[in-house]
Order: sequence, then C-alpha cells, then structure tokens
Amino acid sequence: MWILVMFDLPTLTKKQRRDANHYRHLLRDLGFDMTQLSVYSKYLVNATGLRPLLPQLRANVPTNGKVRVIKLTDDQWAGMYRFYGPTTQQPEPKPTQLILFDDEENDLPRPF
Repeated sequence: MWILVMFDLPTLTKKQRRDANHYRHLLRDLGFDMTQLSVYSKYLVNATGLRPLLPQLRANVPTNGKVRVIKLTDDQWAGMYRFYGPTTQQPEPKPTQLILFDDEENDLPRPF
C-alpha cells in the first residue's frame, strides 16, 4: 500500500518558511520520498503501518497549513498516469523488499 501526503503550507514569513521546511524534513525522517514539490509518498507493507505515522503528521502541521493523507493500493498506484512533458512514464514500482540492514557493508552478523 502507498501513502500520499499532500500539503499546502504558508510561506510568506521567515517563520512560516522555517515551519514548512521542518514539516518537509519530518516527512523525509519518517521515510517519505518527495514525489512532487508538495506531495510525498511512502510504501507500506499494510495499512497498520500508517497508525504510528498519523499522530506525528498531524501534530506537526504548521498553523494554517493544509495536509491530506491518502491510502492507495498497489493496483491504484500502478494505474497512475505520469506525464513528463509530452511523454508518458510508468509509475514507480513498489519496493521488492524492505531492507532494514545491509549486512555486507556493515559486517553485521546474519540472523539465523
């Protein structure tokens, strides 16, 4: 399942710009990738992975900010149309495997 976070955040003052950047950094820290300027996406194995994210996403919305969180199935994500100028491209594929540790680079022992 894919999670989309779309937002409009005020950026007229220096404090508003700082708050908007803080929200973008929070999304990156939570594992989201920038899909477009104010649209971030994240792949989750199932919907229960969204539960711990929602309180953080909600609590950090800047004053007068507008945020929408949408859940999409893999089929819905794959049915997306992407246009780059006049050409069409396929949507990003879902990750084949969630990697928690890269054992070879860090010389960590392999689990049994």
